[in-house]
Amino acid sequence: MVFRIGINLGDVIQEGDRIYGDGVNIAARLESLADPGGICVSKTAFDHIETKLPLGYEYLGEQTVKNIAKPVGAYKVLMEPRVTVAGEKAKAPPVWRRKAILAGGVAFVVVVIAALIWNFYFRPPPIEPASPEKMAYPLPDKPSIAVLPFVNMSEDPKQEYFSDGLTEEIITAVSKTPKMLVIARNSTFSYKGKAVKVNQVAEELGVRYVLEGSVRKAGDRVRITAQLIDALTGHHLWGERYDKDLKDIFALQDEITKKIITAMQVELTEGEQANVYAKGTDNLEAYLKCLQARELAIHFNKEDNVVARRLAEEAIALDPQYSHAVYLLGLTHMMDVWLKTTKSPKQSIGRAIELAQKAIALDYSDAGAHGLLGFLFTMARQHDKGIAEAEKAISLDPNSGKAHQFLGLALRFGGRPNDAIPVMEKAIRLDPFAPSNYIFNLGLAYLFAGQHEKAVQHCKKATNREPNNLGAHLALAVACSVSGRDDEARAVAAEILRIEPKFSVEYFSRTLAYKNQADKEIFITALRKAGLK
Repeated sequence: MVFRIGINLGDVIQEGDRIYGDGVNIAARLESLADPGGICVSKTAFDHIETKLPLGYEYLGEQTVKNIAKPVGAYKVLMEPRVTVAGEKAKAPPVWRRKAILAGGVAFVVVVIAALIWNFYFRPPPIEPASPEKMAYPLPDKPSIAVLPFVNMSEDPKQEYFSDGLTEEIITAVSKTPKMLVIARNSTFSYKGKAVKVNQVAEELGVRYVLEGSVRKAGDRVRITAQLIDALTGHHLWGERYDKDLKDIFALQDEITKKIITAMQVELTEGEQANVYAKGTDNLEAYLKCLQARELAIHFNKEDNVVARRLAEEAIALDPQYSHAVYLLGLTHMMDVWLKTTKSPKQSIGRAIELAQKAIALDYSDAGAHGLLGFLFTMARQHDKGIAEAEKAISLDPNSGKAHQFLGLALRFGGRPNDAIPVMEKAIRLDPFAPSNYIFNLGLAYLFAGQHEKAVQHCKKATNREPNNLGAHLALAVACSVSGRDDEARAVAAEILRIEPKFSVEYFSRTLAYKNQADKEIFITALRKAGLK
């Protein structure tokens, strides 16, 4: 049996009845033991304590230790006041001394094991456990995790983009394996700045594991703390603090991701590892600009979209092969259409398609670029291409709520509402606090599948979540009108005109990307029936 434990004063690795240790304070630990005999220390520890304690040391040669790639040179701690140099073989101590040493070592091992058993099985949990009965969603049959936004501990609040970006990078990395369920950024970031308990997060999102941490960025240094908690037991599975140069941020992200996956006992194939730990750029400045651009792009306003585009362009200038920067630039052109800040929506969509395709050419594993391209193809009425690209996005990032949403839209506009329903439901499971467009688009899928009551139910939920969302009210007006709730449809139409006094059915009809003209006619007829012109 192999244990890896901490004794506060350094890491200790125990294999069988031997303990190997490294740490500058291990001398103090040995000195505190009544009989350190039987304990083995590594070459690193030996070099440090050789002159600090009046003990003897027997060289045991190279020892193979689990979880360490190369053999470890080890010394056995003796009670005799002498020191054996590296490679030297000391005279064996008397039999009575060896027996005493063995007894002391066995006693120490028993104490360690007892402490471990108490720590993991009998000690009261440090955190109140979550209740499976209170879960908003049933726990899946695979490990599930929510990564809470890392707290920005920097003195400069403008560094918020860095802590948020690091959080999203970790979410993106762990979500690339189908062997886990990972909650989307949108939902976990709803807890940002709030004092919430781990069990509350687990119950509301329907997950077993919760990761939380903090980031302090100062100049060229970064300090990151992270801890993974099993919400069902209330115990910490893993925790670490890193204090590194900022240039090591890419390696740190990989290490944290690996620690999370290992602690959750998820085994990845070589192909899955390559996908999870894929690199985007080695240019730190380009990476930081993309973090800022991504944070601004999701604000969904004209001013921030302009700055996001400039930052993406600057990142591309620093690293022309950085696919994520190219993807972000394409996203800003699509946002021009949504924000109505383009003179030619057709040209903006065309430019966005061009950039998404370029991002994929630079990195075919870029799930975000595939998802964006799928949505753009759908908007351009190239429905089969839209479905294919969205499906590719999900294969690369099976935990992406956004990719599932894009595929659901492509299927619905492509005349396949029954296929769209389970995909959109999965999008909401991955993003329980999703924006209202996830909900009302699912409602419209139910509508075109002939399930009118469910359609009205979901569209009402969307308007309740975002009372000023134009799309949610348009969907509800259509659902009410088609299901014969004429009075309700007219009341919703009044809300539409409150939100957008100049709303035009004719203009809006040009944005509908339905493959089947009959589906488009159902939508337009329902709006006119509700009283809109």
